[in-house]
Amino acid sequence: MTKRRTILLAALVAVLQIAFLGSMILGRAQALRAGREVTLNVEPVDPRDLLRGEYVRLGYDISQIPISLIENASEAVDRARDVLIYLRLAKNAGGSWAVKVAALNGPPTAPLTPDEIDIRGKVNYWPIAGNSETQVLVAYGIERFYLPEGAGRQIEENMRERIFSVKLAVTSDGTAHIKQLLDGDKVIFDEPLF
Repeated sequence: MTKRRTILLAALVAVLQIAFLGSMILGRAQALRAGREVTLNVEPVDPRDLLRGEYVRLGYDISQIPISLIENASEAVDRARDVLIYLRLAKNAGGSWAVKVAALNGPPTAPLTPDEIDIRGKVNYWPIAGNSETQVLVAYGIERFYLPEGAGRQIEENMRERIFSVKLAVTSDGTAHIKQLLDGDKVIFDEPLF
């Protein structure tokens, strides 16, 4: 290979890497800017990530759903982890959102109303046949919220005393992104677009 060809190949690889990373960043920014907003109450768990820093681990009411709410649960042959699940959320009187119905591998069959939205997750746990458990555990990719250094402990303590929530941006395909962390009605942290 000539020196010129090597330089051109290296430049092409660099441009492709930058384009890939840029598309990830722009995709998240677009979701935060244009996604439909949903508010969920949260529960804390307190770890750290060595590479990304301090974060609060969040649990939601929609992290455990009754199998009875899954309209096609009896059709599920493969009840392994990582099966896609779509939850139809409806806004309740308190302004938070709750599960109305769910479906595996695609949105529920009934048409959406203006006060509903579908959110996509993955099944983390499905009870074994014959087990008395009736809850399916679901993850949405919004279980961690990264905070400035030193802010995590105080927020975790406050979460144990008061109700906290997150405002999500949900895209048309059901992907959720955390937009804001709220202490009651007060915004504590805003996720920047970039």
